[in-house]
Amino acid sequence: MDALHTAGVRFAQALQAGPPWLEKFWISVTSLADPKCIFTVCFPLAYFLDRKVGVSVLWIGLVSEWLNVVLKWFLFGERPFWWVYESGLASKEQVVLRQFPVSCETGPGDPSGHCMITGAALWPLVTALTALASARSRSLVLKLTPFVAYALLLLAVGLSRVFILAHFPHQVVSGILAGAALGWSLQAHIPATRGFFVAAALALLLGTLTLHSLVITTGIDIDW
Repeated sequence: MDALHTAGVRFAQALQAGPPWLEKFWISVTSLADPKCIFTVCFPLAYFLDRKVGVSVLWIGLVSEWLNVVLKWFLFGERPFWWVYESGLASKEQVVLRQFPVSCETGPGDPSGHCMITGAALWPLVTALTALASARSRSLVLKLTPFVAYALLLLAVGLSRVFILAHFPHQVVSGILAGAALGWSLQAHIPATRGFFVAAALALLLGTLTLHSLVITTGIDIDW
């Protein structure tokens, strides 16, 4: 893993060595793609456009947020900002990296929550826009535009997370793949009743507490 982490640090260095104007862009992207925006911005907008799509965004966002935390408990994952010093790499060779106000995230980093939750929750919105474009036009370019925009957004979010040293590239890739797979698999199973959401929220809460207790009991320090 050290070789993979070192390669990730080199990639982050290359990103940070880019044009100065890109710095504001990457920081803006990582801020706008914060998982909280799924619930405060994307869900209301999607619900306004189409109730079913809005509920899909909310439901998939909720499940992906929960699953991301659980995966991090078991996969752990170092954070580049801390790993550079804890691994001793910074003392062995000169590592030129810049710190930003959003660099010092703590806790496990694999998979990337920004990529996974955004990728999962936006999937139903992208497929709905694709269906709308297909119904109104025969242009292949227009039909593919929502998915191209989706892919470019996730790429930008992933690069922004590497740029600020919050994640290694492989954590970003795993987040994107997990998010797209989760969005695709859950889209066909969207609840239609309010009671289901209450029951699901309680089930996720109890499931989290149970898993937390089991992990602690087995001697795994999830607060490392």
